[in-house]
Amino acid sequence: MIETERLLLREITLDDKEALFKLHSDPVVQKYTGEPVVKSIEETKKAIETRIIDYKKNGFGRWATILKSGKQFVGWAGLAYLPEFDEIDLGYRFLPKYWGMGFATEASRAILNYGFDSLKLRKIIAIAMKENKASIRVMEKVGMEFDKFAPYETGGEDVVWYWCDKKLITKSKRY
Repeated sequence: MIETERLLLREITLDDKEALFKLHSDPVVQKYTGEPVVKSIEETKKAIETRIIDYKKNGFGRWATILKSGKQFVGWAGLAYLPEFDEIDLGYRFLPKYWGMGFATEASRAILNYGFDSLKLRKIIAIAMKENKASIRVMEKVGMEFDKFAPYETGGEDVVWYWCDKKLITKSKRY
């Protein structure tokens, strides 16, 4: 578990299926993800099972992000291995009612710290659609640097790629 001033980040379990379904079935949330709106709890359950495999295989994954006061599920944030690029990706997704409160930045800082200090990762990337200005701002606030515009999927539209290593984050004083 990762703990910040306001948040607890823990492994996603099947007990989170309703909260994750609410998150991923919201077209506003899914707008800048490149992923379709989730249509059923069963889809959500299969996605969770994949996440559980990721935790066991990689030692990290996307984590349920819980507000300490009140223990509400606000979304998820964490790391994912992208085998097609051989990169570790920082990602986050929150329910709209929690947007603009700094949770993505707070969670991302803690995740970068965990990734570099505990997991001893050398590099972490983050990817966003060019139109997703809020997500790009989070990447910049936590000290990541622009890398390139490139497609995420073969034949896909260019997206924004950011990167960081421990040295860059430490130097930026945002770590």
